[in-house]
Amino acid sequence: MSKSLEARPIRLALNIEDRALAERLTARAARAAERQAVKQARETEKAEQKAREAVQARQADREAALAAERAAAEKAQRELDLEAERKAARDARYAARKARSKRR
Repeated sequence: MSKSLEARPIRLALNIEDRALAERLTARAARAAERQAVKQARETEKAEQKAREAVQARQADREAALAAERAAAEKAQRELDLEAERKAARDARYAARKARSKRR
């Protein structure tokens, strides 16, 4: 009996140590899971930010292309207007010369 009585406190001590170890391991696992969740959230946020930036870049490219197209159309229209003015001035000079030559 003395052996079983001596073994019992040791077993109790092991159980206490096992519980403390289990609690430490549980806490460690919980902290690791929390760190992993934070890391995953950060990676997700970075991916979402990168996606938003890509969308903004595509939008900026489309707007730049539209602005360039608009500028080209405006330039072409200005050139047409200038050419029309030159033609009108040329026609007026030609008509004035013709009128002078008819008077003589």
